[in-house]
Amino acid sequence: MQPDKHTAMRGEMGGLQQDIAYPPSAWHKCYDMKEAIQRVSGWMASHSSTYVIVAAILAFILPEAFGWVKGDVSSVILGVIMLTMGLTLSTDDFRILFSRPWDIFIGACAQFTLMPLIAYILTIVFGLNPYLAIGVILVGCCPGGVSSNIMSFLCKGDVAFSVGMTTASTLLAPFMTPLLVWWLADTRIEVDTLGMFRGILLITIIPVAIGFAVNHYSTRHAWYGDVQRMMPGVSVTGLALIVAGVVSQVKPQLMLHGMGLFLLMLAVVFCHNTLGYILGYNVGRLFRFPLPKKRTISIEVGMQNAGMATVLATAFFANDNILAHSPEAILCVVPCAISCAYHSISGTILAGLFVKYDKRKAAARAIPHP
Repeated sequence: MQPDKHTAMRGEMGGLQQDIAYPPSAWHKCYDMKEAIQRVSGWMASHSSTYVIVAAILAFILPEAFGWVKGDVSSVILGVIMLTMGLTLSTDDFRILFSRPWDIFIGACAQFTLMPLIAYILTIVFGLNPYLAIGVILVGCCPGGVSSNIMSFLCKGDVAFSVGMTTASTLLAPFMTPLLVWWLADTRIEVDTLGMFRGILLITIIPVAIGFAVNHYSTRHAWYGDVQRMMPGVSVTGLALIVAGVVSQVKPQLMLHGMGLFLLMLAVVFCHNTLGYILGYNVGRLFRFPLPKKRTISIEVGMQNAGMATVLATAFFANDNILAHSPEAILCVVPCAISCAYHSISGTILAGLFVKYDKRKAAARAIPHP
């Protein structure tokens, strides 16, 4: 039986497809570009502190290039950062909140008691003026930083516990952050608690909820994994822009007060962050947490969402109306901006120290004893 005309044509076409070498298509070029973007995103996530510091230096040299990153623009950028966090959350992460309520409760209590109180005590010890003090207190009253999950992974901590703590503290932030700031702030500083509540809802909870919904309904699609791998780069870029915008605004005050202001705030941030790590670890020891969990609570307590603190400081304590009659109010964003870079650096160092400790311990066990 002879094949019909259409079958013969299909056979000939199949032969042609096998014999002809086609040049690289646009699809292959797009695929290569996608792979390159994902590699760059991964590099940025693992070198976030370097990226933020470079952005800060550029903003100090060329402040006019980043003057647009302020006010509503900063809020939108933070919203995008929180959206990227939501894109990583799944229903399994929320199950952690209910399957380990005692652990999460201890972590949240440590987060919203230790860091605010340490911040308040440091403002007194260092004799900070009200504007610098409110910036330090804001950092202390914000939830845990998103990058803390990465640090917990690097140091072989309890990553599920880390994600649960970050999620819980972020969800509690609209209530806890305004109340704590109002309670601890200098009486000369007006605190708009209701405005901060609405602001945190808009720039954190809603974007996280949208990201979670997108993740829930899109995770079954193959392309979504590629999108997720690009998100760390978006998050780091957003944080770098926020810090650069702050540096461009505070440059006149930094020039006026000299290096002394920077060194003073660096010392305060160092003490705040380091005490958070130490006391967080000891909370784990107090409640007899296993080693991975002790490392995680240390990092979660010590690393704050300084990007959120920066945006809140700009929106509620250093907006255009306030700066019009109190130019020195811009100082409140200085500790927030320094914390953005410093927490990433210190978190990486701490994770590295934990890993070195494990290697030394493993090496000591490998040595045969007589």
